[in-house]
Amino acid sequence: MNATKAGVEHVLSVDIAVPREKVWAEITKIGAIQRPLYNCVLETDFKPGSKLRYYSPDRKRVFVVGEIIEFSPPERFVHTYLFTQVTDEPPTVVTWELSEIATGCKVTITHSGWTDAHKAPEKSAGGWKDILGLLKDELERGQISLKWRVIYRLMTAFMFMMPKSTTVAEVEKAGW
Repeated sequence: MNATKAGVEHVLSVDIAVPREKVWAEITKIGAIQRPLYNCVLETDFKPGSKLRYYSPDRKRVFVVGEIIEFSPPERFVHTYLFTQVTDEPPTVVTWELSEIATGCKVTITHSGWTDAHKAPEKSAGGWKDILGLLKDELERGQISLKWRVIYRLMTAFMFMMPKSTTVAEVEKAGW
């Protein structure tokens, strides 16, 4: 790793007023839409070394691929992370940590593993901030905001414009 970006680490947290098990169930939900995670569907078996994919709701596109590093319910979930739209950068590492607090659950996401091969690691922090806000809304209110529901509809309408690298066939061809 080159020293310039090797120390970059995004650490974001949010307190959610629900039991930790409810948060864990949402972030590890497989085969169904996870609205807080940009309306994606997670597929994996959670065994260390296994692959994971975050699909579009219709499962025709794959947006994130990775490999399970650690799975310790209901406290810690660690995996590599690679956007399929960016095929010339190595995977990074995402760590989900859930801790019980008096008011519910504290969720901490750490996104690390950046190198000089990554063009804009600073951009990912905004995405994680959105995800944590959406997770809080979904679990505390049972609904994400109207803004995000509209964004998701627009994303679905314009899915045909996504890069070819996001198609299931291309992801499989790349070995993910």
